[in-house]
Amino acid sequence: MDIPSGLPTRAAIAEQTARILLEIKAVSFNAREPFTWTSGRKAPTYVDCRKVISFPRARTALLDFAAATVLREIGYESLDAIAGGETADGEEAEVSVRRAVITVGGAPVEPEDDDDDAIKPLPDRLIAELTAHRTLALRNALADNPAVAFAAVLHNFVLATFYRFTTSNGCLEIAIRSPTLPPQAPGLNDSASAKAIDARHDAWKVRLPKEEGDLWDTLLAFDAAEQSSLFAHCASFGVNALYEPANRYNLGRVSAHGVRRRLDQADVLAQAVGLDMVVAGWKPTVDNYLGRVTKPRILDAVRQAKGEQSVQLIDHLKKGDMAREAERLLDGTGWLPEPLRLMEVGAVEQESDGAAEALPEFLADDDEAAADADDEQPHIIAAE
Repeated sequence: MDIPSGLPTRAAIAEQTARILLEIKAVSFNAREPFTWTSGRKAPTYVDCRKVISFPRARTALLDFAAATVLREIGYESLDAIAGGETADGEEAEVSVRRAVITVGGAPVEPEDDDDDAIKPLPDRLIAELTAHRTLALRNALADNPAVAFAAVLHNFVLATFYRFTTSNGCLEIAIRSPTLPPQAPGLNDSASAKAIDARHDAWKVRLPKEEGDLWDTLLAFDAAEQSSLFAHCASFGVNALYEPANRYNLGRVSAHGVRRRLDQADVLAQAVGLDMVVAGWKPTVDNYLGRVTKPRILDAVRQAKGEQSVQLIDHLKKGDMAREAERLLDGTGWLPEPLRLMEVGAVEQESDGAAEALPEFLADDDEAAADADDEQPHIIAAE
């Protein structure tokens, strides 16, 4: 069976599920008096899944995630039956299992013909075959109408960007996966880029309808410039130019080759939009760079920006003082560390076409700052 490429990843499902459960306040924490689960185990957390029933869109999203997981992990054809179990008495239980489907040998059970003259619903398998023909015809028609195709992609992007609990399970299987940025990055949320994105998002949000069903007509009412601007805003949330170490903690999720390809493509994209991190408001400070690297790197930064004479002014200082003086010397110079510099597209393509190679020094040397976290501190030797 062919698995659709548009299915959300495990990580995306896990993150969105956590967001949904926290949003509807289904998760409780109590470290002092742990909860006792049905199994008898005690834990500081408890997830009350019964609350999901009161939030239709959240429930639909979670059910869609479950279906996507089944399809990706084991496939529908390997199942003889899919059934739901009651989680509560009464009407709520009926709601929670109404998507249950019973199958035999991987195919839906079709009722036997009888002799009455009543018009019965079409068999599921027949509907699937008919809609396969319709899907193929719709693909061909959409390919012949670029304007509608653009509007359809825009519609999908806006749903994913502005409407909570919306999954990628619409008729157009194109999804935006927005990576989670490191929350501990100093000054990230207060940066000029973050403020510009938030302001743009809020400006668009007030122009969009509250109900998803009204979105299509609203988008078609926008002129071409407005549609293009909204499209670019939504597409931007899918940008992932993050470096991630391919270590044991990320085993199976990222690889050194995959990270390198990601960064190479980010360089191409940055070149295309003319990204300048100095114009974007970034400058080296003790918190965001100088206090996080070794003394040789601090001196090298000053050497590149101000010359050897400035290096001699601070090379005798302790690391903390050196970092503070370097911040003052580098202010207004436009100096950037390697990960923030704009790479030439030709150089990026040439490196990508070559054989697999080690990551650049500034990427491979992940523990450099830790090695010189405080080289002026005396070493403590434990007694045996």
